[in-house]
Amino acid sequence: MRTAMIIAGGFALWGICIGIAKIGASASSAAMTAATAIFVALWFCAAAFNMWMGVAKAGYSFDEELPIFLVIFLLPALVAVVAKWKFF
Repeated sequence: MRTAMIIAGGFALWGICIGIAKIGASASSAAMTAATAIFVALWFCAAAFNMWMGVAKAGYSFDEELPIFLVIFLLPALVAVVAKWKFF
């Protein structure tokens, strides 16, 4: 359940980045590309922090946390990149 909530947070962050780009730059292609790139960078940091918390604080090993990190990071990031490529 926690993983699903974190992934939902990723999609919310993506929505915020896209919303700022639409408001600030009239949804130009360059603004959407920048918003997507900023989202991916921010989301990587957030997912890496989540992984660090799992290893350092929760007691999981790196090998146990890596697949979770990949799901948490890649699902929202890939959706954002594909959506940018197809629709924006």
